[in-house]
Amino acid sequence: MIDTLIKEFDKGLRTVFTRAQSVRAHPDAQLAENELSVAQKRHAAALMRINHTGEVCAQALYNGQALTAHNVKTAAALKQASEEETEHLAWCEKRIRELGGRTSVLNPLWYAGSFALGALAGAIGDKWSLGFLAETEHQVGRHLQSHLGKLAPTDEKSRAIIQQMQLDEAQHAASATAQGGAILPVPVQKAMQISSKIMTQTTYYL
Repeated sequence: MIDTLIKEFDKGLRTVFTRAQSVRAHPDAQLAENELSVAQKRHAAALMRINHTGEVCAQALYNGQALTAHNVKTAAALKQASEEETEHLAWCEKRIRELGGRTSVLNPLWYAGSFALGALAGAIGDKWSLGFLAETEHQVGRHLQSHLGKLAPTDEKSRAIIQQMQLDEAQHAASATAQGGAILPVPVQKAMQISSKIMTQTTYYL
């Protein structure tokens, strides 16, 4: 158990403090950088910072859930989702740098809280853990859709990244449901939405 906790602590440090790498080509790799005003860049960087923090939280959630999962297959599915989310981290980080922005200073806090929540969800039971994964991805998908409407029309690079992230999140949600994920009670869904709103509003500035 001590070895496992050390490994998880190391994962957390690498997620928060090191630069992520992507196996797949970045979705915006073939797109030219269109002209954006200073205000548009600042706004886009803040939106991408929110998306980056969302992926940090996803990493933490899935790692926490995998740690306490009851079934080996469930743990493997959660670990795979976590690894795939690493690519999203890489895409968002790169785009934030291109826009002259920075990642959130609160990421260590968000990671720790999300990991604890994920571990609790995993301990409750696999069907609820998978349901939690699916609901998280559904909410992230809606969140990403709202960002598409907030970007400057000429910001094709940020748009391409968000659209690919949307597709990936939808696949993760479908996979979790197919593996037996339960539909979460409405109060839990609402609580998740409130937590997400606090995170996004804070991370936009910090």
